[in-house]
Amino acid sequence: MAEHHFHLQAHWPGVRNDVGEIAVGNLVTKVSIPPEMDGPGIGTNPDEMLLGAAATCYIITLAAMMQRSHLDKKDLLMESEGIVDATNGVLTYKKIIHRPTIILHEGATFEDEKLAQRLAEKAEKSCMISRAIQGNVELELQVTIKKDK
Repeated sequence: MAEHHFHLQAHWPGVRNDVGEIAVGNLVTKVSIPPEMDGPGIGTNPDEMLLGAAATCYIITLAAMMQRSHLDKKDLLMESEGIVDATNGVLTYKKIIHRPTIILHEGATFEDEKLAQRLAEKAEKSCMISRAIQGNVELELQVTIKKDK
């Protein structure tokens, strides 16, 4: 069994509303609490990073599945949304919605469109981050498939 280890260094010199720094691989950034949670909003924050991890894992997984299935796409775009519930002052990462747009070439067939939809759904279940948060954060998928004109 092969294991991959990732290492992050963090520095937080202050208190709640101060700014810290993290460094992990090529990601080096300032971090703080977002303004939506009464923080300074400098750099990124855990909510954005979880959304970013889920979105990048999903879109890379989908692109790899499309390649393995020989589905020739023209482009792949996505918007993702993270929803945090703050009921009674308790913060809960409630839901992530991925909205991929798969743009197929003009000559794509109905079968290509069906395959694109199936792969979009399979990628959401196959992505490592989706599997890691499954049962804790609801995942929703809203797929759009278009043909290039």
